[in-house]
Amino acid sequence: MSRSLAALARRRLVRDRGGLAALAALALTALACLVGPWLTGHAPERIYPDFVRLPPGLAAHPQPDELRPVLDRLAFRMRLAVEAVSEEGGRVRVTFTAPRPIDERALRLLPRSDLFGPPVVLAWDDGGRRLVVEAPVRRLRFLLGTDVLGRDLLTRCLVAGQVSLLIGLTATLVALGVGVAYGAVAGMAGGTADALMMRLVDILYALPFVFFVIMLLVFFPAGLWLVLVAVAAVEWLDMARIVRTQTLSLKSRDFFRAAYALGSRTEAVLVRHAVPNMLGPIIAAATLLVPRVILLESFLSFLGLGAQEPDTSWGVLIAEGSRSLESAPWMLAAPAGFLVVTLVALNRLGDGLADALDPRR
Repeated sequence: MSRSLAALARRRLVRDRGGLAALAALALTALACLVGPWLTGHAPERIYPDFVRLPPGLAAHPQPDELRPVLDRLAFRMRLAVEAVSEEGGRVRVTFTAPRPIDERALRLLPRSDLFGPPVVLAWDDGGRRLVVEAPVRRLRFLLGTDVLGRDLLTRCLVAGQVSLLIGLTATLVALGVGVAYGAVAGMAGGTADALMMRLVDILYALPFVFFVIMLLVFFPAGLWLVLVAVAAVEWLDMARIVRTQTLSLKSRDFFRAAYALGSRTEAVLVRHAVPNMLGPIIAAATLLVPRVILLESFLSFLGLGAQEPDTSWGVLIAEGSRSLESAPWMLAAPAGFLVVTLVALNRLGDGLADALDPRR
């Protein structure tokens, strides 16, 4: 593609406000997925047993009415009992009791809970069976709520976005490389070679995708790389057909004949004339292929053939949310929202790029 064509395409895309908005939405989503997990204040695998299925909100936890239940659960693990609780100025004062002298080492569970800071012993009474301690309270926020295990859903969605976008982009790049090369060669060759190459595509189309994945699972363990291999092995077929059709239509154009008449080789014609004139349909198909791959990965993960714990993806989170739709609808709404925004932005950006790269304009 010449510089003039690239400049014209860039100018058309800049004038397309919808396309620029979609590009900005995709860039923000990708940036949030890359950087966000380090800014939320929660590790993706961190479990908060005191905040299971917590609804979304801006309030900090634990709230005053949650302090006593949280401390009761911690005291049970320390084999103690809570006699009194009071909070003032971001610090909590707790009185623990036990039937035998209290071992101060049990207080280590307070800071390990991530809800309280290091405790300070204020008083020992009743022969060491009554202990008064004070500790700072750490406030946690769960903007999108928590899941059935008590993990922060925002952090999980951002980490899952890394996996979903990685699979979508990688599989799409493989499909582009293989599909464009295969389809262009088939279209330029024509005749018997073209027929044989497309019959191979038809045979691969006839192979059930799930059966193909199950065959791979017989020899290899389930995981993200297996999803990449399985998706990339079949998604190039549509691209090959699109490129072949475009190549056949371009072969009858006058500028193709003129290029051959001027002594250009087939490889040069493909690179300098065929591919630039097919960029619009190719990019439009590629932007539609990314969400298709993401949805396909979601389907495989729902069947247990995709991402495995501790890895996750938007498909895995949506599958988990669908099982808790009645009791915790935000578990489905949060990952579905990320997925819908990404898919809509990709589709709109694909339309804008197809118009901007159309050589007839």
